[in-house]
Amino acid sequence: MPQYDSIIIGAGHNGLTCAAYLARGGQRVLVLEAGRSPGGMAADREFHPGFHAPVAHSICHFPGRIAQDLDLARHGFAPASKPMPLIGVGEDGRVVIDDDATGVSDDDAAAYRDYLVLLQKFARTLEPFWTQTIPRIGSDSFADTWTFAKMGLGLRRLGKKDMGEFLRIASLPMRDLVDEYFADDVLKAMLCWDGLVGSKMAPRSPNSAVLALLYRMSGDSGGRHVIPAGGVAGLANALAKAARSAGAEIRYDSTVGRVLIDESSAGLKAAGVRLADGEVIEAGRTISATDPKRTLLNLVGVEHLDIGFTNRIRRIRSDGYVGKLHLALDGRPDFTGIDHPNGRMILASSMDEIEFCYDDAKYGDCPDNLVMEAVVPSVHDDSLAPAGKHVLSAHVMYIPYDLNGGWTDEARERVTESAVTKLASVAPGIREQILHVEFLTPADIEAQCHVSGGHWHHGDFAMDQVLMMRPTYEAAQHATPIPGLFLCSAGCHPGGDITGIAGHNAAREILR
Repeated sequence: MPQYDSIIIGAGHNGLTCAAYLARGGQRVLVLEAGRSPGGMAADREFHPGFHAPVAHSICHFPGRIAQDLDLARHGFAPASKPMPLIGVGEDGRVVIDDDATGVSDDDAAAYRDYLVLLQKFARTLEPFWTQTIPRIGSDSFADTWTFAKMGLGLRRLGKKDMGEFLRIASLPMRDLVDEYFADDVLKAMLCWDGLVGSKMAPRSPNSAVLALLYRMSGDSGGRHVIPAGGVAGLANALAKAARSAGAEIRYDSTVGRVLIDESSAGLKAAGVRLADGEVIEAGRTISATDPKRTLLNLVGVEHLDIGFTNRIRRIRSDGYVGKLHLALDGRPDFTGIDHPNGRMILASSMDEIEFCYDDAKYGDCPDNLVMEAVVPSVHDDSLAPAGKHVLSAHVMYIPYDLNGGWTDEARERVTESAVTKLASVAPGIREQILHVEFLTPADIEAQCHVSGGHWHHGDFAMDQVLMMRPTYEAAQHATPIPGLFLCSAGCHPGGDITGIAGHNAAREILR
């Protein structure tokens, strides 16, 4: 008899959330994590002695419902009391969005209030469906039909005018949306950011950037970012404690080399895992919190999958486009025109500047003039750096996974210098404060975080890779074509970011 009911591969936030719910449901659960600490991209990383920064540096829509269900407060999670302001840093000015937009014309400030009210209304309408299992294509079951009916009813309740507007803008390029509302270039660039970051899209991309923005605007914070006590890793640690408290076992330094597949006259069935060191662990079901490509192509193997299904998994667009810059600083950095660096600073003067970076990256080149989102998390949590010192953490967009000529030492030095130069243009004294620099390319993120392509979200948030197509049909409801094998990662509905929702949804399906 197997020792465990469920084995979960990966102790990222989704794997831990799934483990906690399953253990609370009475299952014997084992979580296997290749790294030495929980969290995946949210895990604590000491990149220089005394200086800490995870790959994911903030949280914007972790559900209060999950925090309450798992009693994360009892396990040390204390969400920030106030969201960070969003600060647009252009060549000629600064725009700040806190409760209102400042640094712009009265017309743009008024337009922002209208824009925010409308998008928040749309985000609230969609919010219930992120935590629902998305119905199967062609299903006529009552549960699936009812889910579609509720979705339609939610849109209908918007009223004729707003429903029409939602249907119009849902697939608009971000550029078209913000151009309708605003005149200020910096404001438009910063409002584009949260629809684009992490995916292979730019302001002119006609796909689902607006839908991604609405997804990120769900939850209590309305899409505004926070750094909780203990940093983002504090949330990961609380999830690990909640899972253990519920009865789950977590093993670190335990790399899964293969998912075991039993073959019999009755068909295939997942039967457990073999670790990289050869240890075999059996379980009634295996649940992967790593990305769909790595799970199905590497850990399971194409010999166990239908060729059509395999081809769809291979075609998931999961090459990362975000590099990560970490600076260990000798003091608090001073940004020109910013009194206190306590916000998310978007370093992009215009949508064209973002678009031109994308144009370089889509052909395999690194842009010369980088665009990025920078935060100084140590001003919110002084445990991240030694006394009097600080950490700067930046998401640098449009850094190709597959760089022309490869990621040589020279290429790494060049992009690192470009990133520091960009920061120095708005924080003139920062070079003299730097004690250590770390730049992670998407290839580095792939190697360190065990995620295909180094993609934050395990696959682009795009029309053909969301809802009942995430990661693809025949796997969009967490179960895969192989009985006993389930998916619970960001590659599942609803998508990426530090939310735990995919893990929550997978656990609910398994416990039914």
